[in-house]
Amino acid sequence: MDKNFQEQFTGIIKFTPPLYKQRYQFIKDLVGKYKPKKVADLGCADCTLLWMLKFCNCIEVLAGLDICASVMKEKMHRLSPLPGDYLQPAERSLTVTLHHGSVAHKDPCMLGFDLVTCIELIEHLEQSELKKFPEVVFGFMAPSIVVISTPNSEFNPLLPGVTLFRHPDHKFEWNRAQFQSWALEAARRYDYSVEFTGVGHPLTGMEKVGFCTQIGVFVRKYPQTTESAQSEKPTEAVYKMVFKAVYPSLKDEKYLQNAVVSEVIFTAQIIKQSLLDRLMSEHEEYNDDPTERKSKFQPSMNCFSEDLGKPLVEKSMEPFVNGNVVYIPLTTILSFPKVNRLCGTFEKLRKLIAGKVTLSSDGSAVMFDTEHENEEN
Repeated sequence: MDKNFQEQFTGIIKFTPPLYKQRYQFIKDLVGKYKPKKVADLGCADCTLLWMLKFCNCIEVLAGLDICASVMKEKMHRLSPLPGDYLQPAERSLTVTLHHGSVAHKDPCMLGFDLVTCIELIEHLEQSELKKFPEVVFGFMAPSIVVISTPNSEFNPLLPGVTLFRHPDHKFEWNRAQFQSWALEAARRYDYSVEFTGVGHPLTGMEKVGFCTQIGVFVRKYPQTTESAQSEKPTEAVYKMVFKAVYPSLKDEKYLQNAVVSEVIFTAQIIKQSLLDRLMSEHEEYNDDPTERKSKFQPSMNCFSEDLGKPLVEKSMEPFVNGNVVYIPLTTILSFPKVNRLCGTFEKLRKLIAGKVTLSSDGSAVMFDTEHENEEN
């Protein structure tokens, strides 16, 4: 939180990258290490961290919570899917929600998360809120990992312009001993281990003051039982949802079908063109020298683009022309890596393209009319 205000001071020390980016990168590195599927950011403010995390492929659920709805609403559009997300849906599912509420209150929408982040949050809490905070986060939410960052007051003398606190809304700023004492007690009470680190190295010769931002990484010692989670669950929601985005995903059959149909048509068109080009070449050679008659046509898969891959070709998989119709067996199309990755089985391929692509009467091949190709030639 308050990244712009803090950078007025830390910018003079020239943290590279800026301090707020170092904090966010710390979280991204942690996500890369532990691969959480569900992540909640408490005190998400302008949603910058959530925006960065939406690009992490392991995450399927992102949630933000802040006491100030207007700050979230200013930037929440960045969390919406882009046109490209619909053109090329990801294999994973992703749902992003933003909630208006206080970290001093319990709401069932925050249950079941793997990672909860609290970046520059606790110093904004009133004493009454801070007292409830450990029970809400560690006791009720009980995620596998909690990351809490907060200013290290021992670093403040190195920040020009800071007299008491780094931001006028801060209710306190702890030194390292105070933060570690509070964190160790919370960890002990709720069965977490905690390790301390930070970002923002001090100037050479001033290392004794520690990091500018101190960080505690809490890891739950024992899995939370279903019974304990349910017993704590309140009957009513107290947060107000202000934003929700569900990204297109290949796990949704609608988007999977679109992707498969598109890939099947693209693959079949290339196979068809290769076949027609080869037949035209056969025809020209026949007219040039009638004594040199070719044997039965066998399509060469080596002429396909490298992007399609090189399928294993069997006699039963060969495309052929009958009259003005090109038949391309689904077994041939399924043997291409991308189609195979999307469908996996012949039955699923046929089911997904049924009614979307013209198939032979027995449903074993894609059919294309060659009349317009002949006219063009």
